[in-house]
Amino acid sequence: MPKETQSPAQSLAFDPADPRAALSQLPASPAVFALYAAEAHAEPYIGRTPNLRSRLERLLQPSPKHPRRLQLAGRVRRIEYRLTGSEFESLLAQFSLLEEVYGAKALERMHLRAPAFVRYLGDNPYPRVVVTHRPSLREADWAYGPFPSRAAAERYVDEALKLFLLRRCTDDLHPDPSHPGCVYSEMKMCLAPCYKGCTDERYAQESIAVEAFLATRGESRLVQLRTQRDEASANLEFEAAAALHAQVQRIECVRALAPELVRPLSRLRAVVLQASAQPDEVAVFLYADGRLTGPAAFSTLGMRIQNEQSGSSSLFAHPVAMEAIPESQPPEATAAPEAPARTARGVLESRMEAALAALATCHPAPSSTIRQGHMALLKRWYYRPEARRPGEIFFPDAEGHWPVKALLRGAGRVAARALVPPRAE
Repeated sequence: MPKETQSPAQSLAFDPADPRAALSQLPASPAVFALYAAEAHAEPYIGRTPNLRSRLERLLQPSPKHPRRLQLAGRVRRIEYRLTGSEFESLLAQFSLLEEVYGAKALERMHLRAPAFVRYLGDNPYPRVVVTHRPSLREADWAYGPFPSRAAAERYVDEALKLFLLRRCTDDLHPDPSHPGCVYSEMKMCLAPCYKGCTDERYAQESIAVEAFLATRGESRLVQLRTQRDEASANLEFEAAAALHAQVQRIECVRALAPELVRPLSRLRAVVLQASAQPDEVAVFLYADGRLTGPAAFSTLGMRIQNEQSGSSSLFAHPVAMEAIPESQPPEATAAPEAPARTARGVLESRMEAALAALATCHPAPSSTIRQGHMALLKRWYYRPEARRPGEIFFPDAEGHWPVKALLRGAGRVAARALVPPRAE
């Protein structure tokens, strides 16, 4: 089993009379820290920083030049910290500490708001679609998200419903021919079950089509239309093929409004790769069952790491472990055998599969606070501008299997970026 990349918590005693004794032992590295007072009932000061020594020197070393700066030296008696390899890991570690101390208030302290979901109300006799921040776990198969914002979710719903005839009203319907209807029924954008404008069976068919569209991010509808378009084109029915192609383009535009992270809540699983606090390792995180677990270590020892500045990407396509070749070996002999490369790739795949297996061990069901916090952290990181989103994310295929080879290429990219020295400001 792979070892955990999570650095163990370090603890230092702090003497206010001699702050340098403890501060000089701190590394100048990214970390999450907690400052504890002498009183057992006192709440700790919890934070994260890209430079632990510099941050705690400002907090714990009195400075006459900055009398208004926050000074905690008189109260702190113990320092605990844990080194981290990325901001993603730091935020997750900070939330875990805050949740242990403050419970549900940790969400407020880190400004973590519940993400927006599109919810299909399938239990309603006449199903409809709403946007919510509180998806029901009992109906997790019918909650789709997370979206970057409520506005983004509402826009997706509005554009998706233009492709169907599902109702948009929020009333509990009791169909009656005397019902006046609404503007959507007059515009022929709704089947109008309110005044029995359709049979219950016809409305049920439309509801099933909408549910399939949401569950597959439009793929179910695209497959049908592409098949019909190709058949029309093969039969030389070019006008019909052009009309079907226009529908395909409309659905592709709607599909683009739902990023790849948008999935049924019950089937939302992802692997996130980040830089590690340990050298020659990549940190692997798993989101599954409403919880972020990790990091677990993926060792890059012996792995060819692509130099991004060289402009070549061939090593990303087939990451393999390096194997020595004797200098006296003829050139033709070096290219002939394929077995060693396959064996080396198998070693890397085994490493990645072991890391995923370590993260997939059984965990207790997360509390609502952990579920909301971890979802919000994943959503906040994923919807950053790509240039400011370090790391990689991967999703399982339709059968639920992880793309191990793609994960290896992603690990190579993460490791390569970690080798590039930061630019001087």
